[in-house]
Amino acid sequence: MKLKTTSKKNSNVLLHTMGYFKKQLSSDEKEELLDKVHLYRKGRIPLIVPTTLIHHYVRKYNQPYLKEQVYLNPHPLELQLRNHA
Repeated sequence: MKLKTTSKKNSNVLLHTMGYFKKQLSSDEKEELLDKVHLYRKGRIPLIVPTTLIHHYVRKYNQPYLKEQVYLNPHPLELQLRNHA
């Protein structure tokens, strides 16, 4: 919590997370997620948009490691709305 996050750092985490699905995601799904990460990085959409899409893929493709990640499941839940980070 000492380090301030940036959209660049969050985008890097999102892209790294995407790597867990490299064999499962269709080309359309990859394109959609990359687009959402790009829009987030440019400040056009909030962080909750790409993280919600990743949550969907975690459930759809049953990715147990990501289910447990604090980044995707912050506590308290209100931290998910970290739109300006």
